[in-house]
Order: sequence, then C-alpha cells, then structure tokens
Amino acid sequence: MIDPVVEFSHVSVNIQGNRALSDVSFRINSGEKWAIVGPNGSGKTTLLKIVNGYLRPSAGEVSVLGGRFGETSLPEIRKKSGFVSSYLDNLLESDDNTLDIVVSGMYGATRLWGVPPKEDVKRAREILRELGCVKFEDRRLRELSQGERQKILIGRALMPDPGMLTFDEPCASLDLGARESFLTGIEAIANDQKRADLAMIYVTHRIDEIPDCFTNVILMKKGKPMAIGKIRKIMTGKNLSDCFDVKVEVKRWRDRLYPVVV
Repeated sequence: MIDPVVEFSHVSVNIQGNRALSDVSFRINSGEKWAIVGPNGSGKTTLLKIVNGYLRPSAGEVSVLGGRFGETSLPEIRKKSGFVSSYLDNLLESDDNTLDIVVSGMYGATRLWGVPPKEDVKRAREILRELGCVKFEDRRLRELSQGERQKILIGRALMPDPGMLTFDEPCASLDLGARESFLTGIEAIANDQKRADLAMIYVTHRIDEIPDCFTNVILMKKGKPMAIGKIRKIMTGKNLSDCFDVKVEVKRWRDRLYPVVV
C-alpha cells in the first residue's frame, strides 16, 4: 500500500470568489482512520471533494494514493478510492438495480453502460453478502430506505478494493436505528484484518457519531484547521467550544464522545 495515502501541502481553494480552504496541510498514512470535524461551512466537504478527485485546489500541492494532482488523471484517482456521500447518491439513477450500482464502483462510474464481466458481478454479490444486503440485489434503488441506500453506497465504494474509503456526513438523513446500524457496519470494515491497510476519512459536524476506531482528527473552522492530531487529545471541551462557538463539555460513553452544551 502507498504511504502516504493523502498529503496536502499549503492547499487553498477559491470558489466563486470566496476562500473555501486556506493553507491546509496534513498527511494521512495507510491504515489510519481520520475524522474531519467542524461546523457547516467550515470547508469539510470541499476538502473531501479534493481528496476524491472531484475538485482541484487553487493553490498548493495534493497527492492522493500515489498520484500527484497535475500529473495524474483525476478519474484514475477516483477509481482507487471509495466515496460515500449524499452528493454521490444524487448522481445515481433511482431506477437502476442495486447490484448494478455496486458493480459500477469498479469503474468509478455512477451506472453501467454495458454487460460487466462475471468476476465483477461475483465480487459485487460477495460484498453485498458481507454487508447483509444480498436480499436487495434485484431491487431498484428507489425501493430502498435511506439506511439501505447508504449500505449500497458502501458496497459500491468497496468494489475496486480501494486504498481509501471516505464518508461525507453519511448519517445526516438517517434515523437513530439506521444510524447505529450504519456505524456498526463501518466499524466492522475498519476492524477487518483483511483491510488493515485501508485508510478511512469520516466527515461530520456531529462528534457523537464518530466510531471509536477513528483515532485522528482535523478540527476545521472557516476553511482552516484549528487543530490536527489524536482524537483523545484534540476533542476537548475547550477546542470544540472554540470551533462551534458554543460552550460545551465532552463526555465519553461506550467509547463514543458526546458534546453537552453548558
């Protein structure tokens, strides 16, 4: 596995005259599990779009999975990474069946335009079985609940055996039961020894949904990292109060962090 998986050096992004990211530098190595946390508008999703090759920086240098931006085809980078996002969900065809959607992840596409090889279909069925979703393989995407759709997106993301798996606010539209089922699935993937080299990035503004397997964090505010490091050191009441502009204390229960407004 390539090391590092992601490296940003003094990256800035301007979107329609507005500075979305400013002088961002960090490095993620293979096998590491990182959360990116901050309020709405802090630059989290912009950062993740760069990581997944959907956006180029305005300044600075980016390397993802061994490919340096400006020297490597962004579609080739996307084929090596797995992306789970409502942004991507909106690009999928609701009338496509779920098996085809999972297979499409092998090609970095949002739908199939031909008959896939038998080995790809076999792999897709194995992934659906692993995720407990075999019963959905012949159903249309529009027939699934939001929680079931998210699991299909994970299956699609795992299809090319990626070096990196990224999540952008994946629980935003899930009810409590669906959220916990989804997070349990993420932990199972993270703890799978067959995927020990898989780097994972989880973007959220809700610290209570960060699985315990994630050990590092980038705390974002107004397009800049406020703090970067180990979750247990960075996710303090003081840091989160400064980040979200509301006074909070942080409690730990069953290996998850919970903010309490005080």
